[in-house]
Amino acid sequence: HHHHHHHHHHHHRHLHRSPRSGHAPGPSDAARHRRPLRVIATTTTSSARGVGGVRNVSARASSSSPSPSDEEGGGARKHRLVFLGTPDVAAGALSAIFDAAETPDAAFEVHAVVSQPGRPRGRGRKSSGPPPPSPVAALAATRGVPEDLILCPVKANEDDFLATLRAMDVDLMVTAAYGNFLPQRFLDIPRLGTLNIHPSLLPQFRGAAPVQRALEAGVDVTGVSVAYTVLKMDAGPVLRRIERPLLGDEKHPELLEELFGLGARALVDALPDVWSGAAAFDAGTTPQESYGEASHAAKVSVEESELDFCDGELSARRLHDKVRGFAGWPGTKATFAVRKETEAAADAKEVSLKIVTTRVGGEGEGEGDDAAARAAGTVVIRKDCMRVPCADGGWLEITELQPPGKKAMSARDYVNGLKGSVVAVKKTTTS
Repeated sequence: HHHHHHHHHHHHRHLHRSPRSGHAPGPSDAARHRRPLRVIATTTTSSARGVGGVRNVSARASSSSPSPSDEEGGGARKHRLVFLGTPDVAAGALSAIFDAAETPDAAFEVHAVVSQPGRPRGRGRKSSGPPPPSPVAALAATRGVPEDLILCPVKANEDDFLATLRAMDVDLMVTAAYGNFLPQRFLDIPRLGTLNIHPSLLPQFRGAAPVQRALEAGVDVTGVSVAYTVLKMDAGPVLRRIERPLLGDEKHPELLEELFGLGARALVDALPDVWSGAAAFDAGTTPQESYGEASHAAKVSVEESELDFCDGELSARRLHDKVRGFAGWPGTKATFAVRKETEAAADAKEVSLKIVTTRVGGEGEGEGDDAAARAAGTVVIRKDCMRVPCADGGWLEITELQPPGKKAMSARDYVNGLKGSVVAVKKTTTS
């Protein structure tokens, strides 16, 4: 499921402190900087440096001062942006970038788009024909990117892929949920570096699942960062950082989409400063250390999706946050023991329910059934929810769920079918 890991799974080994380290410009660099006249800096002395050791063209271009029309696209070409992304949320970000590139006075163009290859649709089935393209590749085609400029390498370290990019004379790479490791040989290509849209307040929640882990942790504010990419994952200098306060009921898929939208707008707003050099890799950005301690957002696994109501560490609030964070994929499930009122507890059937929507319940005001239910470990059936006693003394109220083999339904509809039944929390074998 490529669209669930919203990040480069880079296991980056080290961070180049200096943008110029680790790269000796060779003839290919000089060759690819022979381009239509465009003087980037007004002086020719300080400008012969770029990101990853790739030197700017300006020092060699010309010492004559340019006329304003050169930069506006009279003789000079537009800045070339190459976008890398894969899932729907990345296509949303790319759409905003296309919109900006198509405004009459835009200083840049989306020159090429890179995506992971399409995934076969059928699970285990022999599906006919090639797999459909990723959402990003499909959008690039509909927005008019030529077929030979939509690249879908299996890995970003393939020699022919890197050679194709080098030949393009790329000014800036932009990544959003691309999902492939980017080696230094890739990062050395664009003249101005690579900017990534990462849906967390860096350096918090670096890694594969920032929104899922932030929701699961119950943070009261998250956000999105636009940062330059270095070899170490999500560790580069920050260009923009936008906070998004949380109310406590947001779910992963909607919040992820919203944050990529905010990030794309922030990136577009910052581009003029990127082109001018005011917001370069080594100037006009903020090192992540300024924002405090780094934390890591490990990829979520299906094995984590079970809710344990008997774990004393997990309050009703923490369980609610996990339901929100795992919403979409992989979801959360809980196992209950269901029996008719007339049956013995030993005859109860195990039922595994997917938990879709929850809220943290207050103590039942004047409800005598709560204390008894908690003592017996049974679920209190209300007309609009199932109240599950949690080990911390709180209650998790399930308002929407999905029984095996059925569509998601309201708890109201589900409990209608439970008349005359007793639902108990399934005791975990370890307790």
